[in-house]
Amino acid sequence: MKIDVKVPAVGESITEAVIGSWSKKSGEFVKMNDVIMSLETDKASVEVVAEKDGVLTIKSQAGETVQIGATVGSIDTEGKATASTLAPEKKAATATPATPANSKEIHPDLKNHLPPSAQRVVHERGLDAASIQGTGLGGRITKEDAVKATPTAQPPAAKAPATTTYQAPAPIGPSKQGDIKRVPMTNIRKKIAERLVQAQHNAAILTTFNEVDMTKIIELRAKYKDKFKEKYGVNLGFNGFFVKAVVEALKAFPVVNAWIDGTEVEYHNYYNIGIAVSTERGLMVPVMRDADMLSVAGIELAIRDLATKGRDGKIMPDDLSGGTFSITNGGVFGSLLSTPILNAPQSAILGLHKIEERPVAVNGKVEVRSMMYLALSYDHRIIDGKEAVSFLVKVKEGIEDPERLLIEV
Repeated sequence: MKIDVKVPAVGESITEAVIGSWSKKSGEFVKMNDVIMSLETDKASVEVVAEKDGVLTIKSQAGETVQIGATVGSIDTEGKATASTLAPEKKAATATPATPANSKEIHPDLKNHLPPSAQRVVHERGLDAASIQGTGLGGRITKEDAVKATPTAQPPAAKAPATTTYQAPAPIGPSKQGDIKRVPMTNIRKKIAERLVQAQHNAAILTTFNEVDMTKIIELRAKYKDKFKEKYGVNLGFNGFFVKAVVEALKAFPVVNAWIDGTEVEYHNYYNIGIAVSTERGLMVPVMRDADMLSVAGIELAIRDLATKGRDGKIMPDDLSGGTFSITNGGVFGSLLSTPILNAPQSAILGLHKIEERPVAVNGKVEVRSMMYLALSYDHRIIDGKEAVSFLVKVKEGIEDPERLLIEV
C-alpha cells in the first residue's frame, strides 16, 4: 500500500513552503517517525516524519516551492529498498572525502547562503567562504565554522629599500569594481521583507520617545542576581522587569493592546508579549503567552527557552502567532536610538536601547546616572498621541520605581 507524503499545515495564514532538504533518498527504506524532509516557511523550519515503515519515493525536489497539502512523495509499505541504497558503492582511493554525518541533501541556493552572523565573520577575517567546511544543516556554514576557519595565507609584504626616490603618482584611471555576488533570498527573508513593507503601507506609524533612569533596576539586579541564578537556574536580566512594566501599562491603556480589524477595533483581555530574537535565519518574534500570569523568574525562563529554540532552529509557527504587543532590544547590539517597525497586525512595539551613563539633573543637582532611551512605535489610526505618551510614561515609572511592579500600581 502506498501512503502519500503531503505538505502539512504549519500555521495560520501559511499557504506554501519551500522544501529545504530531504533527509532520505528516493528508493531508501524509512521507518515510522524517521525525519524524511525539512520545510522552510516564512516563519520557521518544520520537520516532516514518515507515517509508516516503507520505501520512500520523492516527487518534489529540494528548493521547490510547494502548496500546503500538496503531495511531494510517497511511502510504499510493501516495497523493498533498491540495491543502490542497500549496498554502498565502492569508492576509489582518490574519491572525494565523505560528507559530514550531519549533512543532508539541500538545494544549492540554500547551501550557498551565508547567515548574517557567519557573513560578518567571513568579511572581518578576510576568509574565502568557498574554502570553509560547513557543519550546519545541509553543510551550510555557521558562525562557529567561520570563527574556526584558518585565514588564507597572505604573501609577506616586501621590505622597503633603505633609500627611495620620489615618483610622481600615477594618473587616476577608471574605478575598478570588486566582484559581485548575487544570492537568492531565502523564503523567510522574502516574507520578512514583504511584511515589513506591508506594515509601513497599511498603518500610520508614529514613534514617541522617552528616557528611563536604570539606576534602581541595576542596583536591584546586582544585589540579587547571584541568589536568583542559584534558585532559578537563569540569569536575572532586565527583560523580566520590562515585561512586567509593559503588562501594567497595557492594563492602564487597553487600546495599545488592541488592533484594527477591517472597520472594527479588536481589544484583547490577555497579554501575549512577543520578544524579538535575532537568529541565523533572520529576525523572529516568538510569543510569551499570558505574561501577566508570570513572575519575573517565569518571564526570564520563558525568554531563555524562546531564544534557545530560535538559535537551534526549532521555532515552530505556533510559537510566532497570537502576540498582542512586542518588545525589541537593539541595545544588545549597541543601538542608542531607533524607530521600531510594527509587527502586524499589532498596533504598537516597544524598542529598548543601550544603557549609557550620562549626567542628568536630580533634585537640582547634576548626577551621573545609567540612562536608556525608550521608543514606542504605534499605529496612529487607533492610538492617539496622548495614549502613546502616557503608556510610555507608565513603563518608565515602573522601571524607575520597581516597587510599583510588586504592588501593581
